[in-house]
Amino acid sequence: MDESMADMAESVKQYGVLVPALVREKPEGGYEMIAGHRRKMASELAEKKEIPCIVRNLTDDEAVLIMVDSNLQREQILPSEKAFAYKMKLDAMKRQAGRPCKNNSVPVGQNFGQTSRELLAEKSPDSNTQIQRYIRLTELITPILDMVDSGKIAIRPAVELSYLPKEQQTILLDTMQLEDCTPSHAQAIKMRKFADEGRLNGDVILSILSEEKGNQKEQFRMPKERISRYFSPGTPAKQMEDTIVKALELYRKRERSKDRER
Repeated sequence: MDESMADMAESVKQYGVLVPALVREKPEGGYEMIAGHRRKMASELAEKKEIPCIVRNLTDDEAVLIMVDSNLQREQILPSEKAFAYKMKLDAMKRQAGRPCKNNSVPVGQNFGQTSRELLAEKSPDSNTQIQRYIRLTELITPILDMVDSGKIAIRPAVELSYLPKEQQTILLDTMQLEDCTPSHAQAIKMRKFADEGRLNGDVILSILSEEKGNQKEQFRMPKERISRYFSPGTPAKQMEDTIVKALELYRKRERSKDRER
């Protein structure tokens, strides 16, 4: 459970759910929740047995649009969540439009419908270009998409990598894990170019990843086992690093003081 959910559950416990959830009736009976899943989860954590709801008669596409908009309005949303949300919304908008023009028949994630895309951008905080980038992320294999969510790979190089066939993405993933590195935007562009030319393989991927990046800084690593006994269990890596730097500064001052005394 994340911190925001814990805060929401505490608020529900004190004040109840202030904004009703949105549901629709299911043909087989009962109700399907369209918006308010986190409010429902918070209510369950607060041991509330009921949650206020508004019932609406919605088509499948209308339900998708409302659900996606609800998710996109969250304060914290992962790139993968936004990617699939935009993809779902664009698909629903195209179906609602009845695919009236030739452009709208183009598959999502490649060169999707101009009218639908512009309409989606008008109602979204992201630009046309950024929306298209997010939707491209849905073409990534799950482990690489997870690296985007964790911040290990930035969105723009990830977009370039999304054009690689799944088999080559898997080879790239294995190479990244083996070499403990990720591609820069320029390196990702180069991989896509080689893939388009049919010349990308494991050796080429390794060669590209081995190239020094323009802003690359030499990294110094030390096995955690060598220093863990000096710290309490669970100490964050950043705190360990800061403590070691301070200790080295004190050590350098002491050595300089000794040199002056000689």
